[in-house]
Amino acid sequence: MSVPRTQYAAGTLVWRVNDRKKLEVLLVHRPRYDDWSWPKGKLDNGETLAACAVRETAEETGVAVVLGQPLPKVSYRISDGRRKEVHYWAAHTAPPGDLSLRGRPLAVPASEREIDDVRWVEAKDARRLLTHDHDREPLGMLLDQWKDERLSTWALIVVRHARARKRTVWKGGESTRPLTAVGEAQAQRLVPLLSAYGVDRVVSSPWRRCVDTVTPYADAIGVEVELHPEITEDAHREKPKRARQLLDAEVKQRAPGVAICTHRPVLPTFMDQIAINTPNRIMKQVPESDPWLKTSEMLVVHVGRRPGRAAVVVALEKHRAPTYKEELTAADRT
Repeated sequence: MSVPRTQYAAGTLVWRVNDRKKLEVLLVHRPRYDDWSWPKGKLDNGETLAACAVRETAEETGVAVVLGQPLPKVSYRISDGRRKEVHYWAAHTAPPGDLSLRGRPLAVPASEREIDDVRWVEAKDARRLLTHDHDREPLGMLLDQWKDERLSTWALIVVRHARARKRTVWKGGESTRPLTAVGEAQAQRLVPLLSAYGVDRVVSSPWRRCVDTVTPYADAIGVEVELHPEITEDAHREKPKRARQLLDAEVKQRAPGVAICTHRPVLPTFMDQIAINTPNRIMKQVPESDPWLKTSEMLVVHVGRRPGRAAVVVALEKHRAPTYKEELTAADRT
């Protein structure tokens, strides 16, 4: 069995503002290497980078966090000759009573042999305290966003429903077309992804394949799915303006985190609306044509607002539920 050439890991730059209005970040000390670094770790089997980042942060620091905008990844050679690629996000401590934490497994604290000190330090001191040069790159972007008043963001997530039965074989009508076995597995695997971004509201087209995609997450955090008929395929075909208005309202709401599950034909309207609040250099990161998202894929829209200004999209990123098992794929063919 061949060994992967690249080892993937994920972590966070957890930040807060102290009483003196100074930016602080959270560092960990690893006694094995005698170094100061960011909380991070390798992916578990079937785990996404985003879910790994929040899990590792909780295990190494005891702090439950919500992911914000992505920061520059770092890459370096490790002792066995492979490259290690670490993906980082800005993150903040989850507020008390955050419902999204219910969608995460219990974090097992790291042993003192792995992490023996956790420390909040001012960002300017962190630059000096960090042991490795490559760890200073994501800190640089964090500081830039802080200076530009774009570090504090909230997440609006557009989800395309998971894999559904084919239209040609389902005789029950479009509104009742269900997910396949693979689609059901994808829906379950979206739970830790949505949780990582602090989603505490779930909005969906009332058609079955959309509702069934987000119900596992809604059940996990204990909320009802909010049904919006204006983002079904039929309603969008008749009056696309209503879908645009829904998304516009959510961008302006500054909710802790909201997920909106809809259909492929609705996505161009959503993307056009997102583009209104998104600088061109950021919008270039997403495709310019259909399909905007694959089944069970989600677009994370990181929205910020400077004091006295309109909301603006600070970053975009795409994620998909982890790869499904071979037996589920085989079951879908039957």
